Amino acid sequence: MANKATSNNKIGSNFKKLRAQKDYSLEKVARLAELSLNTVVRLESGVNKNPTIKTLTRIAHALDVNVGDLIK
Repeated sequence: MANKATSNNKIGSNFKKLRAQKDYSLEKVARLAELSLNTVVRLESGVNKNPTIKTLTRIAHALDVNVGDLIK
């Protein structure tokens, strides 16, 4: 279980880092990914413990990265 929490925190921190590199706001990522702002905020903060592959794919596409870049 600790492993799962660690990997989810990793997704959030990778997302935050990649978003900062692009200088994108959470609102911009949400708009580009066609997701709600709440979904994007919950993912980055680690509140969302179980993001779907569809959500991760949309965020990766919005940031012009691979899904692997978010979960590595």
